[in-house]
Order: sequence, then structure tokens, then C-alpha cells
Amino acid sequence: MSDYLIKAISQDGLLRAYAVDATQLVSEAQQRHDTWSASSAAMGRTMIGTLLISSGMLQGDEKLTTRVMGDGPVGAIVVDGNAYGDIKGYISEPHVNLPLNLVGKIDVKRAVGTNGMLSVTKDLGLKEPFTGQVPLVSGELGEDFTYYLAKSEQIPSAVGLSVFVNADNTIGVAGGFMIQVLPNADDQQLSQLEANLKALPLVSELLRAKQTPEDILALILGAGNVKVLEKMPVQFKCNCSKAHFGAIMASLGQSELQQMIDEDGGAEAVCKFCGNKYQYSVADLQALMGQAEK
Repeated sequence: MSDYLIKAISQDGLLRAYAVDATQLVSEAQQRHDTWSASSAAMGRTMIGTLLISSGMLQGDEKLTTRVMGDGPVGAIVVDGNAYGDIKGYISEPHVNLPLNLVGKIDVKRAVGTNGMLSVTKDLGLKEPFTGQVPLVSGELGEDFTYYLAKSEQIPSAVGLSVFVNADNTIGVAGGFMIQVLPNADDQQLSQLEANLKALPLVSELLRAKQTPEDILALILGAGNVKVLEKMPVQFKCNCSKAHFGAIMASLGQSELQQMIDEDGGAEAVCKFCGNKYQYSVADLQALMGQAEK
């Protein structure tokens, strides 16, 4: 089945809930960037977190960029998302594989690091994008997205992110959830939610057991307490193109384009987000020189 995300609320309308199966999306990212287990888990969790907050915050053509800048060996992680379920991203060091942590899981905390920042830049179509930034509090990323939502967006939330990586570095399953507490929720509801979250297995374990996003929300909110509002496909999607990179190259100016012609007899552009490569012949570069400033 293709990846999808569901948006829901509790029957009383006091809890907003999102859950996603992003297995194919994270798998495509793993293949495009040739990531090893620790890098796959860190990048995958960041992509799922970005997907969840994008679906909860954005409308129309709005978009956002998440940046995780920790002091761990995977380096920076950058992910773009929009309201349509499109995600793309990259990681500075794709080839990181670490020993399992004390509970036998991929050590995402060590991979990402605990000193650094998580920032989210939202482009809402206004003059200037808005950036919210918080220090990393965990490095596990689920807790870091939760902290971001509480501190920067003032939304009490719980975020769970999970990626299971097979022994051959392929992605087994990947998914997550986000629960947001709306005004007027009472202490009893919050206590029950907290108990349900505490008892919840890892999302990866649920997905491997063939549980769906709907099943996951039923475990969190309670059977019969989930009112699904929308089901939407999600996918790895990059909007790069030869024309896009050509416009960037034209902005370099005529002298630099001429240097590419003289020294290399052409040029190649590689997209950081998806790895696609675009070739520019001498004729292509000469055409760009016509658009470029002297």
C-alpha cells in the first residue's frame, strides 16, 4: 500500500491527531542518498516530523524547512515539506553506522548529538519567512519536535517518530504520530492520553505488525474515539529541474560561465535533496550567458 497520512480529532474535539505510514518515502530517500543505518534513522525521523508538522500547520502553497544542526557524526539534516504531503531532504554525512544503544535500538541520539539546534522556517507567502528555533533537548528527534511545538508554536503536543532499518540498510518501516492538545481539554483526558502514550509500542513495531495509521490513533486516543477528517497520500518529491539550476548558474555572471566553458567544456549540477544530475553543454552555457549579467 502507498504511504498515507491521516488527520483526525477525538470525538469531543479536544485532541487533534495525525498519524502516517511513510515507509516508501523514507525508503526512497535512503536509496537516493545511500544512507547507512544511523543516518537513515536520523534523516527518516526528521522527514516524518517535518511531514507531520507540515500537514498540521500549512495550507495551499505554503512550505517549510526543518534544519537539525547537532554535534553528532551525521552533521546537518535539512528537510523541506509542504501542505500536499511532498517531502525532500538530505543529510550531511550519509555513511554513519553506530553500535546499538542500551535498549538494542539504533542510537539516533548519539548520531544527531545533544548539543545543537532544531529550527523550522515557514514560508507563508509573506514578505519574510518566519523561523522558530529551539535547542536540541534529546537528539532522539521525537522529543525535540515536541519541544519545538511547545516552545515556538505554543502548542502542547506529543510526537512519536520511528524508522526500522533492515540489516542490509534498506528501510523496513517508517512512520509516526503527532497529538495536539486543544484548549478546554481537562486533566482526566490528559491523564488518559499520557497513560495511552506510555503503553504504546514503538510505531515501527506497530507498522511491522501490519497496523495502520488509523489503528495507531485508536491505540492513542481510544477505540471509537477517532474521527478521521482527511486521508492524504505522502511522497518523496523534489521540484528541481535543469531550468532551475540554469537560472542559478546564470546569476553567477558571464565571466564565471565563460570560465566553465574554457576550463571544463560544460558543467554539471547535482541536486542536494534528491541527487538528480543535470548536464550543461557549451551551447547550454552560451545560452545562459545571454541571460546573465556581465
